[in-house]
Amino acid sequence: MDRTPSIPRAALWMAGWLALMLIVAVAGRETTRELNVFQIMEVRSILGFCMLYPLIRINGGFAAMKTSRPLQHVSRNLIHYGAQLGWFFALTLIPLGQVVSIEFTMPIWTAILAVAFLGERMTGWKITAIVLGLVGVVVIVRPSTGEINPGQLIALAAAVGFGISIAMVKSLTRTENTLAIIFWMLVVQSAAGFFPAIYVWVWPSAWAWGWIVVIAFCGTFSHYCMARAMLHADATVVIPMDFLRVPLTAAAGWLIYSERLDMFTVLGASLILAGNLLNLKTAGPGVAPVRS
Repeated sequence: MDRTPSIPRAALWMAGWLALMLIVAVAGRETTRELNVFQIMEVRSILGFCMLYPLIRINGGFAAMKTSRPLQHVSRNLIHYGAQLGWFFALTLIPLGQVVSIEFTMPIWTAILAVAFLGERMTGWKITAIVLGLVGVVVIVRPSTGEINPGQLIALAAAVGFGISIAMVKSLTRTENTLAIIFWMLVVQSAAGFFPAIYVWVWPSAWAWGWIVVIAFCGTFSHYCMARAMLHADATVVIPMDFLRVPLTAAAGWLIYSERLDMFTVLGASLILAGNLLNLKTAGPGVAPVRS
């Protein structure tokens, strides 16, 4: 696989990631109008597996997906599954821009967990980044007003779950390749959600089927775009490009759903993004996170 350093190529692959993740947010909002999140997650995982199979076949088949760390894959993906459920549910309760803004606290939680469990150093920059991220969340949620939206708390819980998941992925990437991590993500999540999905099953309309296929395709291959971007540039170059998701998602919410962001959400999102930039200030090369 071509690993030639190239910022233009990395930017091109990140443009694919941004477009696909933006589509997932809109498709998730549309699909939850008709279907339960358990059913959406199950069909998304099964379809995603079918779409991923050609890549698995090209890269050595199922034999190449063998792992010596099955328990780590299972525990990581159960946490990831719960976080994804929360993320989809939050889409139905609060504006898209708020969901994504709160989601961007994920690197803050990852940094805390990496220090606690992976032996990474806690630098002054990381401490400052964590403080900014937490202040940003408080500004968005505004607990002093007494009007906290449950969707905000669910989005925050999902962000913490994603942070735990990515910290575990950092550990897995020491022995596993990206394709194997995505493969086990789809397998474990399909198994975890099978019975809940059967319990709430409602046969989707043609409209809902279309959106589920969109979620499965974009949710699966967005990871491939991120992984390809990481081949051509360091994480310190690639990850800041993802910050464009905040204004892009807010713009989509405004154009499609007439959602308006108040000044508190804009200010909180700015603090969270500033914290993430500081967190990347002393970061070295990294591995693509497997989130959605």
